[in-house]
Amino acid sequence: MAKTPDSTPTDAAQPKRRLFSRKPKAEKAAKEPGRLKQLGQVFQMTRRNDPMVVWLMLLAFLGTVAVGLLIGLLINNWVTLLLISIPLGLLAATLILSRRAERAAFAQLEGRPGAVGAAMSVLRRGWILKDQPVAISPKTQDLVFMAIGRAGVVLVTEGPTARVRPLAEAERRRMSRVLPNVPIKVLNAGSGEGQIALGDVAKTMKKLPKTLNKQEVHAVDLRLATLGTAKLPIPKGIDPMRARPDRRSMRGR
Repeated sequence: MAKTPDSTPTDAAQPKRRLFSRKPKAEKAAKEPGRLKQLGQVFQMTRRNDPMVVWLMLLAFLGTVAVGLLIGLLINNWVTLLLISIPLGLLAATLILSRRAERAAFAQLEGRPGAVGAAMSVLRRGWILKDQPVAISPKTQDLVFMAIGRAGVVLVTEGPTARVRPLAEAERRRMSRVLPNVPIKVLNAGSGEGQIALGDVAKTMKKLPKTLNKQEVHAVDLRLATLGTAKLPIPKGIDPMRARPDRRSMRGR
C-alpha cells in the first residue's frame, strides 16, 4: 500500500517568523511628537498667553526678507538674496518665539510651589543644581533652593522676603560651619517688591562674581553632601542613649 504524502507543510514552505518586531519602534514614534509638532505646541501655548507673538514673528520674518530683497536689488541679484533671506527670516521668527515662549512659561509658573526651582533649571554648564529644596517651612510652605557654581553657594528663596529670611539665614549659617571660606549668597525670588522675577533668576546668578574653579565646585558639593547625610532622623520610640547592641548578631549566631 503506497504511503500518502504528509499534508503537513515543510519548514521551507512555512513562512519565516520575524525575530524582531517593529511594533515597539512604531509605538515609540507614535508617542514621541516630531520637531514640527513640538514647535506647534510651543506656538499654541505662547499664543494663548501672549497674543502679540504672532505679529512679532510676522514682523521679524517680513523685515528680514525685506532687507535681503533690498540688498539684492541694490547689487542686482535679488533672486539669490531672496533665497538667502527666507530661511534667515524663519530663523528670526523662531528666535522671537523662543524668547516669548520662555516668558509665557514663567508667567504660568508664577505663584505655584516650586516655581523658583523650575526657574533655576535653565542653568546648564558650570552649575550643580539640587532638585529638592534644601529647606522648607512646614507652616508657611516657604522654600529655599540651592545651586553650587563658580560663584559659590547660592540660596534662592521662594516666599515673601521678610517671612522667608529667617529660614534662609538658618540654612546659610548651617552651611558656613563646614564651608568657612566659600561665599554663600542669598537671592530672594518672586513678584514682590525688591524680589527677583522668575525670568531673571538664572541671569542674576550668571552675573555673580566667580571665585571658585571647577575642582573647588565639586569639592563644595561633596562637603555639602556629607553635611546632609549627617542629619539622619532618629526613629520614634528609640532613645539613642539607652540603646544596646545585639551581642548575638555581633557573634554571628
